Amino acid sequence: MTEVENNFSYIDENLRIIHERIEEAKAVYRRADDDVRIMAVTKTVSPEAVNHAVSLGIDLLGENRVQEYLSKKDVYDKSAEVQFIGSLQTNKVKYIIDSVSLIQSVDSLRLAETIDLHAHRQNKIMDILCEVNIGGEDSKGGVSPDMVGDFIEQISQFENIRVRGLMTIPPPSDSDIFLGRMQELFNRLSDEKKNIVSMDILSMGMTHDYAEAVKFGSTLVRIGTGLFGARDYSRK
Repeated sequence: MTEVENNFSYIDENLRIIHERIEEAKAVYRRADDDVRIMAVTKTVSPEAVNHAVSLGIDLLGENRVQEYLSKKDVYDKSAEVQFIGSLQTNKVKYIIDSVSLIQSVDSLRLAETIDLHAHRQNKIMDILCEVNIGGEDSKGGVSPDMVGDFIEQISQFENIRVRGLMTIPPPSDSDIFLGRMQELFNRLSDEKKNIVSMDILSMGMTHDYAEAVKFGSTLVRIGTGLFGARDYSRK
């Protein structure tokens, strides 16, 4: 084991635990062949630590901040897919549109229009998720659950956007209740909107609740501190 690998050995153990907990949840609540992707959330994490996680089999990275992502993306192992998961200002879409595979945090018509515009200029179809504010919290972005159906209908009209599913950050208290509501919403909209969109991604579950999210049908869990340890906020 090299010195660098030894420095990041804690990531190996954390990832082993994550895999174990996901498999335990699947064994009780899901089919064995259900695919649950693990996203490594990289906010404040060094590119070297991120690349170590990629070497262990992580193939999906989640970026929260445009400026931080731009400062690190050229150093990342290119075998990993990158998605944007943070709040996204319309004036920053142009900086990431060419290098991320999916934008998870779409919660306004204006943002969708801007993504469509820049995707058209790049001659690409941009995959997106609709962010849902399942707990109705003022401190969080996202579309109201009651409005998501209409929102999907509106943004599905754009030629350079493809709706792939839903994303949420549920309230930390009563997590099971809100995760269950998201599962019901996702299943209902997947059926109701099947003629206009094909939804296959339900992104929910973070370090504190990813096993519970798997229980309620999540297909993608976003894990930062559970994989990389406590964040170093001196790295911004």
